[in-house]
Amino acid sequence: QVQLVESGGGLVQAGGSLRLSCVASGSRFSISVVGWYRQAPGKQRELVASMTSGGTTNYGDSVKGRFTISRDNAKNTVYLQMNSLKPEDTGVYYCNVKVPWGPTGDYWGQGTQVTVSA
Repeated sequence: QVQLVESGGGLVQAGGSLRLSCVASGSRFSISVVGWYRQAPGKQRELVASMTSGGTTNYGDSVKGRFTISRDNAKNTVYLQMNSLKPEDTGVYYCNVKVPWGPTGDYWGQGTQVTVSA
């Protein structure tokens, strides 16, 4: 089992920045695909950003050029730096870790609220 603890959400004005952090338990973080998803009220959960164990990143179209995902395997931590925030970025942000083998697993954090005011 992998447990994920997120932090860093909050209320910010449009144009501001926030950095989310997610600390994972366990010993297989370095081989995992890590990612951030978000869910706005009344909408489906969507991918914000992901990063493979080799460092390849993927971003949702709406956040490209504004958000940056990074990871520190020594600290079992994944980050999401969010700049130039917009009101439409408001939602609950979830950390996700996908373990590819040994055994496989798909783990989610409890979510952290991000609210961007106009």
